[in-house]
Amino acid sequence: MTPLAGLGLKAEHYRDVLETRPALGFFEIHAENYMGAGGPPHRYLSAIREHYEISLHGVGLSIGGPRHLDRQHLQRLKDLSVRYRPFVFSEHLAWSTHDQGYFSDLLPLPYTHETLQRVADHIDETQAFMGRRMLLENPSSYLTFEESTYSEASFIAEVVKRTGCGLLLDVNNVFVSARNLGGDALAYIDAYPLRHVQEIHLAGHDAVRDGAGEPLLIDAHGSEVTDDVWSLYAEVIARTGPLPTLIERDNNVPPLPDLLAEARRADGIMVQRRRRAA
Repeated sequence: MTPLAGLGLKAEHYRDVLETRPALGFFEIHAENYMGAGGPPHRYLSAIREHYEISLHGVGLSIGGPRHLDRQHLQRLKDLSVRYRPFVFSEHLAWSTHDQGYFSDLLPLPYTHETLQRVADHIDETQAFMGRRMLLENPSSYLTFEESTYSEASFIAEVVKRTGCGLLLDVNNVFVSARNLGGDALAYIDAYPLRHVQEIHLAGHDAVRDGAGEPLLIDAHGSEVTDDVWSLYAEVIARTGPLPTLIERDNNVPPLPDLLAEARRADGIMVQRRRRAA
């Protein structure tokens, strides 16, 4: 089976990737790291793009924010898309801007009719401007809003219905949210519009205590994928079949071979699913 698992491209691995050419399905880049005009990041990425597929993942568009989308930011995203021809482009179901400020966190949304209209309008605008389909990523959640009238899965399904966007399913986010909010991760997967998923994310999380001393999981991207998340991923793949799967590590980035081992594990789960289906 051709590898389908990929890794986030990190500056500390540029040379190792070019020297060793590991067998991988793709590398994913955070768009905001490559919005400069040139320099070493683009030089290395151009060289790597000659050998690997690229997925483009944005964290700053603020799809759920109350403001109009930043057209300059959209233009930079489009320039990257034209330059590197990613096989998918994704953004988060979240907001990160207010007035003239930008927050470093991806903040949650109430799932209401008003929010639905705003998110759908922003996705329509993004897809029209980019000239391509966008994937929407489910968030990690630490609270719920009393005014929400949709479950998260039904809200996302309605967004897809209205906009025709695709989905990026972050399995770690599903697990983190279920634990934090007292939900059932498998029930969430069963309610999720899986046939629209075009990419999967896997990551590690941190277990901490909140101000009341209660356990809380944080989507930290600083450790290995946990066994619980691997198990949930296997359940997803049993339902969807093999899909491009990213191992995310944004903090405490280990040597490249350590991340490659996790990518191999994801590929192994997909191979097992394909064999059972044969």
